[in-house]
Amino acid sequence: MRKFGLIGFPLAHSYSQKYFTEKFAREQITDCSYENFPLESIDHLPELLNDNSDLCGLNVTIPYKNEVLNFINVKEPVVDEIGAANVLKIKRVNDKTQIYGFNSDIVGIMDSIQPFLTDKVKNALVFGTGGSSGAVSWVLRKLGINVILVSRKRKPGIINYQDISQKIISRTDLIVNTTPLGMFPDISTKPEINYDLLNEKHILFDLVYNPEITSFLKEGKERGCKIITGLKMLYSQADRSWEIWNNDNL
Repeated sequence: MRKFGLIGFPLAHSYSQKYFTEKFAREQITDCSYENFPLESIDHLPELLNDNSDLCGLNVTIPYKNEVLNFINVKEPVVDEIGAANVLKIKRVNDKTQIYGFNSDIVGIMDSIQPFLTDKVKNALVFGTGGSSGAVSWVLRKLGINVILVSRKRKPGIINYQDISQKIISRTDLIVNTTPLGMFPDISTKPEINYDLLNEKHILFDLVYNPEITSFLKEGKERGCKIITGLKMLYSQADRSWEIWNNDNL
């Protein structure tokens, strides 16, 4: 039996276990299982691997997409460029464990936003500065879209939410939430911006998928914005994870 799973903390919001369990049943894959492994510290990862010798691959979610890099032996180049990994492939040879790191978020992000992009989409606001934010920013810049990062604390090259003026909003075409705001169970939370400045020209993308329509997306939809939920990204990056785990050349 090959075992796969998800690490992060907390994991009550995650659909990954449900997605892969249903996939295995639907495709009659009887030699695989998928489990949630809530780790209160990423330092518990080696212990997890030692205790589960049949563990072949892991997905990584908040808050460990950056911190997990310290445990990876071999990385695909894009992982270093982004500074985050969300897929681990585990290989064991002669009692030695090697961890290979990948980023499938970039596939999920690209699949999610491409149907909504036109030549008019030139500027984006990205809320959050964690691992998912790095993947979003990498994809947008590859597509030639200017990115402004937004965080709770102002830093060099990063503005805070209070800095988001009417002028900035008017110049922005795409707004992406990569923070956990609005995620189950705290579904009423949302990024603190003036939503009345939004209109039909704006595209809102929320990486949170539970609930599918977050408070952030609701505010945008009420003002005529196009909205992109996090479910497409979830499914696309999960499928990419499965490809990585089953490709002997990776």
